[in-house]
Amino acid sequence: MSNKINIALIGATGLVGEATVSFLNARDFPVGDFSPLASANTAGQKVELGGKYHTVKNVADFDFSQVNVAIFAANDAVSAEYVSQASTAGCIVIDTSSCFADDDNAPMVIPEVNPEALAGYPDKNKQGGIIVSPDSATIQMLVALKPLHDAVGIERINVVTYQAVTALGKAGMSELASQTIALLNMQEVKREAFPQQIAFNVLPQVDTVEENGYLSCEMKMVRATKKVLMDDDIVIHPTTLQAPVFFGHSQVLSIETRGELGAAEAQALLRKAPGVEMLDGEKMNSQPTAVTEAAGNDSVFVGRIRDDISDSYGLSLWVVADNVRKGAALNCVQILELLVKEGL
Repeated sequence: MSNKINIALIGATGLVGEATVSFLNARDFPVGDFSPLASANTAGQKVELGGKYHTVKNVADFDFSQVNVAIFAANDAVSAEYVSQASTAGCIVIDTSSCFADDDNAPMVIPEVNPEALAGYPDKNKQGGIIVSPDSATIQMLVALKPLHDAVGIERINVVTYQAVTALGKAGMSELASQTIALLNMQEVKREAFPQQIAFNVLPQVDTVEENGYLSCEMKMVRATKKVLMDDDIVIHPTTLQAPVFFGHSQVLSIETRGELGAAEAQALLRKAPGVEMLDGEKMNSQPTAVTEAAGNDSVFVGRIRDDISDSYGLSLWVVADNVRKGAALNCVQILELLVKEGL
């Protein structure tokens, strides 16, 4: 990685943006000019990268032709307004929003799962391009399931995701913290980020409901799974709940495989899988959790693998991962590293 890459980071002052900067620092990525961008509200703040402090600029005033890559770590509204503008200016865009998830010309990439999606990318004959980093719940699920899918195929996935409040960024963190303090002091809680009290509670609805009764975030998982695995026949039944946890999504996965695969064989496959850490001891304190393993770490942790007693082709798994780190920031930086290998 000798060539320097000029990078713009949109959403630089948010949780994912801050984590992205930390990964660029920790992994010694060859950043040339660095342009941290955000809304007018946080423009003027400082971001440290490579031993230098960079002033955050207003994304609305930025000329994207100045950089090679633009990482969008902001919300859907920001991506909808500026991603196409950046791509048209010649940038390769790595986007964490769902705005271009269904675009056939925008590969959706999880480096441990489908790095081949970036083979030959970018096209030397044309500028720009958009690469989608999937939602955090899909990333951790597919990192865990890809080795099993490769081995015998997966017919059906039933997944329940207990989503961390940082899915809503700093606003989600602040609301869980403030409500917890209020309740412990016998005070009334205030609600802004969430529709119901989140402290000491689990919420059954975390997004808008589509016509089929599923949440928008659940249907995103369905489409993303099919796209990343390039398997339109796989069936996904998702449920997403909001849990009172700061960092780390937790998932219960029940899968039906297309060939025979026992729990012991699945464990052996996952112990060798990139990005996965298997923790499957028999003691109650040996299983991975969002708090003890996922938060602040970069692996996808898997435990409680067991044969499904109701289905001879069934397996159940417990999966946790940091939704801000591996679920967003690290995935973007790993995509960036793949692009460099492809000759960016």
